[in-house]
Amino acid sequence: MKVVHTLTRIRLEEGGVVRAVLDLCASFAQAGHEVVLIVHDDTDAPPEWKSAPPGAQGAVRIVRLDAPSRPMGLYAPAQLAPAREAIAGADVLHLHTPWEASNLQFARLARAEGVPYVLTIHGMLDDWSMSQRGPKKRAYLALVGRRLLERAAYVHCTAQAEMDQSKKWYPKGRGRVVPLIFDLSLFRDLPGPGPAQRAFPLARDERPKALFLSRLHEKKGAEHLIDAVALLRKEGTDCVLLIAGTGEPTYDTSLRTRVEQAGLTGCTAFLGLVVGEEKVSLFECADVFVLPTSQENFGFVAPEAMACRTPVVTTRGVDIWPELVESGGALIVEPTARAIADAVASLLRDDERRRTMGEKARAWVLDHLDAGRILREYERMYADAKGVVS
Repeated sequence: MKVVHTLTRIRLEEGGVVRAVLDLCASFAQAGHEVVLIVHDDTDAPPEWKSAPPGAQGAVRIVRLDAPSRPMGLYAPAQLAPAREAIAGADVLHLHTPWEASNLQFARLARAEGVPYVLTIHGMLDDWSMSQRGPKKRAYLALVGRRLLERAAYVHCTAQAEMDQSKKWYPKGRGRVVPLIFDLSLFRDLPGPGPAQRAFPLARDERPKALFLSRLHEKKGAEHLIDAVALLRKEGTDCVLLIAGTGEPTYDTSLRTRVEQAGLTGCTAFLGLVVGEEKVSLFECADVFVLPTSQENFGFVAPEAMACRTPVVTTRGVDIWPELVESGGALIVEPTARAIADAVASLLRDDERRRTMGEKARAWVLDHLDAGRILREYERMYADAKGVVS
């Protein structure tokens, strides 16, 4: 099967969408499919992808376009020639996010070649997401976006909760729920807390540790966790707060100011972007992982923490929250300092409960998010797409 993906930029600092596309492409290539990824910025793509030859089976080949030369991120016709060549003869084109105007161009190329396309919306049509700059988004959908969605063979959602929230924006379209592929290779043989403890001094602290690891953005709610830790310490629960991630400098500065004003400077560390073995080890160092988010599509970080036997405290803003509850490894709370503090305190004072939740969490991730099983669901979706007339 030849599968072509499109994404504007491959930069890991941009968060979950990039990670999702990289893992999906890699899994399909490892299964022996021909995979092409069309981008104009391949900064963080694996080096071997940039040199893979055309037609390579079991490999991902990057097709790099020049940066869009027209307004709204659109390409001039001549710039699209490599994309047209890559899409020709594909079994399916997989587009990502509903707001990239260039997806209109790639979809047009696919229709001209008789290639069906699937569009993953990555949580961007969830209710919270649509409340942000809503008039602009609704205008775009009315003008061109709804038609793009409804002409897709499938609008791909990663959880039923996402489908329930988004379907109103493409009422005549075909939704399909398939979880994101989660690359478990780093999590099968856990490295232990050593790598993180060597890299980050506060990770060596003997006090209980609460971890926030995500992109630093207002919707992720790190400020609620800071306020919760301040409450915990005021009420006699001494703990350490580790904040891993990068984001807009203004927001980053506001979080640091909040920590200082709350008197948490001595027990809080901002760790920056943490990846690879150090990230896995950091999850193992933590006694609890907290993501007080307003909206999260699949939320890779929650399953990552769970795969490391670290209990999770998060909100209904994560589209897979019902599945997290079912796992037995997560607590779902309101995104307020009080609710978060109460949940974290209940875990920190009960070692046996944390251990039991951690074991259940890891077992659930290794079973329900097995990449091979989910890969077969994507293969079925792509095969079914070939029979859909758009």
